[in-house]
Amino acid sequence: MDDLAGFLRTRRSRVDPAAVGIPTDSRRRVQGLRREEVAHLSGVSVDYYVRLEQGRATQPSDQVLDALARVLDLDETEREHLHRLACQRRRAKVPGGRVRPELLRVLDLVADGPALITNHRLDVLAANRLAGLLYGRPVPGLNTARHLFLEEAERGLYADWETCTLDVVGHLRLAAGKYPEDPRLASLVGELAMGSERFRRLWARADVRARTYGRKAYRHPLVGLLELHQENFALPNEAGMELVVLSAPPGSPAEDGLRLLAGLGTADTTEVTDRTDTTDASDAPAHLHPDPHPHPHPQSTAKAPVRE
Repeated sequence: MDDLAGFLRTRRSRVDPAAVGIPTDSRRRVQGLRREEVAHLSGVSVDYYVRLEQGRATQPSDQVLDALARVLDLDETEREHLHRLACQRRRAKVPGGRVRPELLRVLDLVADGPALITNHRLDVLAANRLAGLLYGRPVPGLNTARHLFLEEAERGLYADWETCTLDVVGHLRLAAGKYPEDPRLASLVGELAMGSERFRRLWARADVRARTYGRKAYRHPLVGLLELHQENFALPNEAGMELVVLSAPPGSPAEDGLRLLAGLGTADTTEVTDRTDTTDASDAPAHLHPDPHPHPHPQSTAKAPVRE
C-alpha cells in the first residue's frame, strides 16, 4: 500500500535543482532532481540509488536514509516516515479497537466541547454528547475520512474542506507506513480512491502529515459557523488511538454557538451506549457497523434543514 521506492520518487520530484546548487536551463525536462543527482548529493552510488527507487535494494542504513532526507529536504514527520518505510522487517502489529472504560470517563470530563477517540484509520471509537450534536448523528462507527470525502464533499459540515482533505490524506499516509499489513486500512484507501477524484490526486502525492493541533471550522446547519481549536492527544499504551478535543475561545461567537448546540440536546438522557461503539473496530469496516440506535436518536430531535 505504501513503499520506500514510491516515496523517494515523489520527494525527488519536488526538489528545486537551483536550491541545491544545480544549474538548469530550458532543455531540462525532469521535474525536480534526477536520480544521479540525488545519488551524488547524498554520497551513494547511482546504481544503489536506482535500485532503491526500483524496490530492489532493501534495508538501507540509517546513515544513507539521513543523507537522503537531507538532500530531499524532508521535515521531521517525513524523515520518520522514510525510516519507517525502510524497516519493513519490523512491521507494527495492527492495533485493536476496544476503548477502555477509563477513557470513556475522560470523555465525560469534557463538557464544553466536542471530544472523540479515533484510531489510525480515523474510525470514531467513542465520542461525547456534543460531538454527536456537532455531526448531527450517532458518531461512534463513523469514519471521518469517508465522511469528509464521500459524504460531505466540498459543501456541508467542514468549512475548510480543502485543508481538511490535506490533513486526512497525510494522516492516512502515515498510518499506511506504520501498519502496511492492515487490510481494513487498505480497503478504506481503495474505497476513497474509487469514490473521490481529489483523494486520488492527493494520495498520489505521497505527502505525510502529523497534525497535533490547529484551527478546525465547522458550518453547522442549526448554529452556523463554529471556529474551533483542535488538540490531538496520542493515548499512552493505546497504539494508533488519539483523543481529539475541540474547544472555543472564551467569549467568542464559537463559544456561544457550542452553548446553543448543547441546548439542542438537553432531552438526551442516554450515556455510554451513545458515546461508544461496542463493536471492535478491528473486526469489521466502520461503514458495516450496526447502527446502535435503530430508532431516532434523542440528540436529533431538532431536524436540520435540507441542503440544496
